[in-house]
Amino acid sequence: MDHKYHALTGTRGRRAGLGAAALLVAATVTAGLLGWPPFDSASANRPLRFTTAAGGSGRFGTADRLYRYKVRVEDGLPDSPAQFAAAVDAVLGNTRRGWAAGGDVSFQRMPADPVDFTVYLATPATTDRICGQYKLDTGGTVNCGVGHQVVINDKRWTELSPYYPGRPDDYHALALNHEVGHVLGHGHADCPGAGQPAPVMMQQILGLHGCVPNVWPYSDDGTLLTGPPAP
Repeated sequence: MDHKYHALTGTRGRRAGLGAAALLVAATVTAGLLGWPPFDSASANRPLRFTTAAGGSGRFGTADRLYRYKVRVEDGLPDSPAQFAAAVDAVLGNTRRGWAAGGDVSFQRMPADPVDFTVYLATPATTDRICGQYKLDTGGTVNCGVGHQVVINDKRWTELSPYYPGRPDDYHALALNHEVGHVLGHGHADCPGAGQPAPVMMQQILGLHGCVPNVWPYSDDGTLLTGPPAP
């Protein structure tokens, strides 16, 4: 199965029941459920409560392949939908070093469906519930990018990671670039060599392995910062 169905920011996505996950993802794509309202697995009739960020953005990038996205925040979290949407827009809107810098994709935030993917900010329990439906184990601490969903765990969003202490903007860029990278079809990468920038598709929370911290997919000169595929 494609790497994007197994990838977590900062953990090894423990893979269980891959055949079932493949069928689930295929069914979701076939049904066209690009917005996918998440539900509490203990009570399928009771939807979890999210609020979608109002308004939208301009188009980030010039590539013909446009990915439209919306932003949703679970009710009760400290960040408002507008605040989280601004952070997401700042990362996806970075046309100098973000994914749009490669000239292959562009992005635009929408206030409602239809969209190509949704970015959620969710509690640890809700993150586990959503990601767990795709057989991903986020362990209450990390994020996931799967199918048409990017799920950011509010615990990790707030506490950051050991390699970006006191640097929320940097860690937030890494988390979003990593998980959106999976939606775009990118798998995990390893460190390309000592002293080189750590790829955003590297599971950096497990260690930099000689690389130096980096939160963007492209360098200032437009070079894709990647490494050998991770096993």
